[in-house]
Amino acid sequence: MIRFDNVGLRYGMGPEVLRDLSFSLVPHSFQYLTGPSGAGKSSLLRLLFLSLRPSRGLIHVFGRDAATLAPTDLPKLRRRMGVVFQDFRLLDHLTTYENVGLPLRVLGRRETHYRADVMELLHWVGLGHRINAYPPVLSGGEKQRAAIARALIGHPEILLADEPTGNVDPPLARRLLRLFTELNRLGTSVVIATHDTELMNQFPARTMVLEDGRLQIHN
Repeated sequence: MIRFDNVGLRYGMGPEVLRDLSFSLVPHSFQYLTGPSGAGKSSLLRLLFLSLRPSRGLIHVFGRDAATLAPTDLPKLRRRMGVVFQDFRLLDHLTTYENVGLPLRVLGRRETHYRADVMELLHWVGLGHRINAYPPVLSGGEKQRAAIARALIGHPEILLADEPTGNVDPPLARRLLRLFTELNRLGTSVVIATHDTELMNQFPARTMVLEDGRLQIHN
């Protein structure tokens, strides 16, 4: 699905923040991405999402060499991925329902074709009673679940989540992890960037550890 071969990343003329990364993400897999603050977890997620280009090395995404992709190819590949950003990125002037349905609306889909999917997804993440609420009145946990629903509405083959439990209390964090594991059971590959070791211990999975710009993988 995604393969990195000796990938390195530097910003400008600075030192490499990621060095010699080689790994693969296979279909239907579940893995954590962890490491100390500043280790480069968000940068690695951006490389996976193709919003950053590596300074060196090769990245293959869905069988395509990322270095040879034309700008017009990127949106098609990104639509096969779902991303949950750390800052949610919900639009304050849209309701929860409208935020979740936005990716399909942007693609030109008619609301009559996706309304049932949006409603089903909102109920699945526990927001069926908040469909008409706007982001400013949502709690942090509700915003997080809305962001997850928006990332899933396009039925992605892989989900990338950046600290999805960082703004919620422990019971909700466990609930979110159960949602991710259920999603994985249904066939979606999942990558969760987190530093919550307690949660990782409760839901064991393959763990990718970033430290000093290098990656170690524990299966």
